Order: sequence, then structure tokens, then C-alpha cells
Amino acid sequence: MGTLASRAAVVVLAGVVAIPPVRAEDEPLAKKIEAVIDAPEYKHARWGILVVDAKTGDVVFARDPDKFTTPASVTKLFSCAAAIIAYGPDHRFETPVYRRGEVTKDGALKGDLILVASGDPSFGGRTTADGKLAFTNSDHTYANFAPVEAELTDTNPVAALDALAKQVKDAGVKEVAGEVLIDDRLFTPTRGTGSGPDAVTPIVVNDNALDIVVTPGAKPGEAATVKMRPETSAFQMDAVVSTGEKDTPAAIALQPAGGNQFVVRGKVPVGGKTFVRIYPVEEPALFARTLFIEALRRQGVRVTAPLARPAAADFPAADGYGDLPKVAAYQSAPFSELTKVTLKVSHNLYASALPCLVAVKKGKRTAEEGLHEQRKILKELGVDVGATSFGGGAGGSVSDGVTPRATVQLLQGMAKRPEWEPYKNGFPSLGVDGTLATAVDVGSPVKGKALGKTGTLLWPDVMNGRGMLKSKALAGVMTTATGRELVFAMFVNDAPLEPGVGPSREGKALGKLCEILYGK
Repeated sequence: MGTLASRAAVVVLAGVVAIPPVRAEDEPLAKKIEAVIDAPEYKHARWGILVVDAKTGDVVFARDPDKFTTPASVTKLFSCAAAIIAYGPDHRFETPVYRRGEVTKDGALKGDLILVASGDPSFGGRTTADGKLAFTNSDHTYANFAPVEAELTDTNPVAALDALAKQVKDAGVKEVAGEVLIDDRLFTPTRGTGSGPDAVTPIVVNDNALDIVVTPGAKPGEAATVKMRPETSAFQMDAVVSTGEKDTPAAIALQPAGGNQFVVRGKVPVGGKTFVRIYPVEEPALFARTLFIEALRRQGVRVTAPLARPAAADFPAADGYGDLPKVAAYQSAPFSELTKVTLKVSHNLYASALPCLVAVKKGKRTAEEGLHEQRKILKELGVDVGATSFGGGAGGSVSDGVTPRATVQLLQGMAKRPEWEPYKNGFPSLGVDGTLATAVDVGSPVKGKALGKTGTLLWPDVMNGRGMLKSKALAGVMTTATGRELVFAMFVNDAPLEPGVGPSREGKALGKLCEILYGK
């Protein structure tokens, strides 16, 4: 027996969801959309689309809205929603430093300094003077993978450690005679999904990456300058990069050479532009420890412990820090700033950490437990959780899948909550910033009128020498030229890309669909 659900006229008969016919006034719009998605290049691909009126729920356009699609980084809409609800947009992480031992009248700590990781994913590395988190449209974590050259934020990657070191000195500690330790027991470490650094732990410095910054010489044939950011003795770099002619394509290769040693080789074009690559950090706690010791020494605090590894990692009980004096603490930017960066630049490491952080908020420790908690939150939002499947928070898991309808339900549910505005403000703006900065032309009428999360998942088709675009996706909200508010989810899956064609083609196609919707 069927039931009628709202003006959207979605009829459920014997367990089958029937999509109502497009209203007469929307038929011209539907034909324009179909002209894009039924183009010859999508002969072998699959589209899943649902566009609804935000106020009435009326279906504006639908194409297989209840079939699973691969969401790629649209997954981050779900993980960010769960996390911002669990923590609240104003939550701030506090990372404390305790001393274990007495301080003599000469300022010598006869014991250890212990930094207790709070799970703060940005940990000061992006914080601006006004307390927000900076981002660039092409994030450094994608430097080894993206076709567009990455840019660094104008911030100090070790700002938090510098601030903590100064507080330690101001607390009267002039010398640490014992150890410097990083307590990273907050949650169980795991691996992230997606490109870029993927060691997910409670301590993160500079997104668990070394930036390799290459500046060409003044003329062809000269050696390029290669520097690490942050500069540290934690790694040993062997770099030989030359300067080529102006039209020389940048070719920079990084190879591990055992331990914390790596090799940089390549050539960059003359012209003054710097190039960024990253070297992922596999042991974040040891990385942070070395950087903290170096920060302490810059403040004039004498540390006798070796930089490489602690002599011992004998931590107090997890609930035993109340008995130790706190000598320093670093407070993060608001949680909404973290979700903003995660969504704007599609930050895989931050997104992969979110299920772990949700688990911690619920008194648990693993990413798997966090995903179970995420399921509860999504269900309370009105999402059909049976129409979703997630193996992580970032979007690169083979088990990730959503329907367009479940994605629209997520956005509709969030729009009813107090977290909606800070959550939505993190979406890239079409043609303006983040991963949507170049999706439409500069003069497009829809520029700045749509906010949405992108997704891209591309695998090599080795046999045919081309790319297989497993997913190009966009989901979000927009205001049309007539003032109509829309909620949309659009996915194209399994589109083969001929040699020389990249996923930006489908990015432009999604931008075109937004232009069509805007013109309604």
C-alpha cells in the first residue's frame, strides 16, 4: 500500500521508490541537463543526480537518485557533519605540557616534560593573526599529486610548539635534565584514505609532512635551492635539483633512502616561481618530539635529551596528569575552522582523523568506533543510513558509497540544526575558492551562487594508457537567478578519460549543470 510523502510526491510502493514526473515548468531545465549527462563521452559512465527545492522538497531533477554511487570526497560532508555536531562549532582543543619532577632554584627540571596530544589536527600550523585557519586553493598535502602547483599558507608550521616552548621558559624552566616526551595515547593510530600524508595519530605537526620548497636558480644551468619546511634535524635531505629553460616542465622526485633520510632530484624552469613537494612523516610523535626540543632550545632552554628518540617513554597513567604541574597549554582555533579547511581544500588527513575524534568524544578510541557513532548521528539527522556505506572519513575507501537521495537528506537535516551556518560556510564557493575555484569561468553568472563539496577519485587504466574516473561529484546548495533555493547531489562514476584528458573535464561539466540550474 503506497503512502504520499510531502509535496515532493515521492511514492513508495512495495519497497520501490518511484520518482514523480518532472513538473511541466521544469521540463525545459531537465532537457538541458540531459543534454550534458547523455553526451557521447558518458556512454559507458553512470550518473546519479537529485535536485530538490529547499523549501518545498519538490524534485526539480532526478536521475537514479536511489542507486549507490561512489562519492569520493563528498564523503567529507558526512564526516564533517558528524564531527561538528559531536564537538560543536566553538570547541577548541587544548594541548597541555606537564612537568614530572621538581625545578631547582636555578631553573633545572630534574625530570621530564610531557606534551599530551589533544588530537588537534591543525595544531597551530595554519593559525592566522586573527585566530582563524588559513588555506590555499591548492593545498600542500596534494603537492605530489595535483596537476595544479600547490601553494603554502603564510603561517608558521611549528607555531604551537614555539608557543609552548616560550610558556615553558616563562614558567621558570631553564633546563630539562630528563626526557621530552609526546603522549599520543588519546586514540588508536590508523591510516587515512586518499592521497597525501596518511598517518593518523593524536599528534599532528604541519599535517604530518615536510614541505620541500624548490626555488630555481637565476639562469638555466644553475643549481636550484631546496629547503625543508619546517627546517629540522629530524630528517636528512640529499637534494640535487637543476634549473632548466623557461619552458622546462617541473620534474621533482622524492625517494626514501632509509631511516629518516630522503633524496630529492629533478629540474625546474627558470623564472623565480617556487615549487612545493611533500615528504610524508611516518612517525608523527617522534617528529613532534624533535621539533619541540628544537623549539625549546630556540627559547634558550637547555635540553640534554637526544633529538632522535627518547631514552624511555614511561608515561603516567592516562588519568594521572591531575597530580602533575601544568607548565604550558596551547589552544586551537574553533572547530568550525577545522571543518572549513577540511571541506574547502578536501583535506584527507583531517577528514580521516574525524571519526577518531568522534570516538574520543564518546569515550572510545578507534576510527571504527567513531564511524559507528557517526551512523547514529546521521540517522538522527534523517539520513537513510542504509543508503550509505563508509570505510573512513575522507572518501578514498573502496567501501565508500552513497545515494544522491541520502546526500540530499544529509544537507536537509543539517539545515535544520544550529551548526548549519558554520558547517555550510566551509563549503567551497563555485568559481571563488577551494576545490571549486576554477570549476566555472570568471564571468559565469553562477559564480559565488553555489556552495558545495567536490569529490574526485581517479585510477590509472594501465592497459589502455588512460585514466578511469571512478567518481567526480558535487553536492551542496545554491540560490538561482529567481531566488529559488536548491539542494543538490550530482555524481558521475566510471567515466573513462582518453589520454591527455583529466578530471577537470567533469569538473567543468558539473559547473555547467550548476549554470543550468541557476538559470531556472
